Amino acid sequence: MPEVTLPAQDRIRCDACRPPARTGRPPRHLARTAALVALLLLLAGGAATGCGGRATTHHKPGTTHEQASGSTGTLLDAQDGDGHRLREVPAQGAPEVGLTVRPDSEDGWNLRLALTAFRFTPDSTGGAALPGAGHAHLELDGHKLARVYGPWFHLPAAQVPEGAHTLTVRLYADDHTAWAVAGKPVEASVPLTAGPPGQAPHSHSAPAPTGPATPSGAPRADRTVTLAVRDGKVVPTTGRTEVKRGERVALRVTSDRADTLHVHGYDKELALPAGQEATLILTADRTGLFEVETHTSGLVLTQLLVR
Repeated sequence: MPEVTLPAQDRIRCDACRPPARTGRPPRHLARTAALVALLLLLAGGAATGCGGRATTHHKPGTTHEQASGSTGTLLDAQDGDGHRLREVPAQGAPEVGLTVRPDSEDGWNLRLALTAFRFTPDSTGGAALPGAGHAHLELDGHKLARVYGPWFHLPAAQVPEGAHTLTVRLYADDHTAWAVAGKPVEASVPLTAGPPGQAPHSHSAPAPTGPATPSGAPRADRTVTLAVRDGKVVPTTGRTEVKRGERVALRVTSDRADTLHVHGYDKELALPAGQEATLILTADRTGLFEVETHTSGLVLTQLLVR
């Protein structure tokens, strides 16, 4: 049978062969792309204002939002002498500071801060209070001399008037609140005496308390711990001394080299003259485990376990 060709106007086209009708709506893949872009813009806008829509300040990489919001410890109504509020933290793991002062051969004094569970963060000052971080204030007789950002500080003689004074170093968080334990700022103080202008400066540590028994009738110590440092070793070998809370403890120490004794957690220091016995008495009013060490040699003499 011969092939029949129909005129163009009579040809029938099936639905499958027809092009899709234009409805005024974009294809599905374009609609999905537009929705994804809108979602990303929404998330970016939320991130600019921080968690929960609140603007964040000083949210450094590696810190949580809780840390960045300055919620470390408990903010107290009490203030230090400079009007900074206290930030209370538990005694266990709290920052500690000790202060050693030595005359400089040319001018003034060189100060050394012995720190535990604390680091200086000068690039974060003014930000949130992060655990165990911040800076220090140096005070002379309760008046601020300087802000300290490292373990060493040179105090010029010109800043210290002639006479006897008290030098204090206190630890602060980045938000300028003062770190505190048991309602007291974390600080250390030592006496400092300045002579007339032109006279070589000198310094001394806090005066040693009297021994366990005194003729004047001062209270006796409930517990006496006798220790010695010889050739870089502790005699007897470092151990723990268990005491009850509220007991008075006498630490009688003899060192073959000049050093400084420091009781962590209590901020108590005592100068150790070479070859002479020195005694430090403290009341164990805080519970926990506290190390007794020497600053220069870095030896742990004993650990006070207060229950």
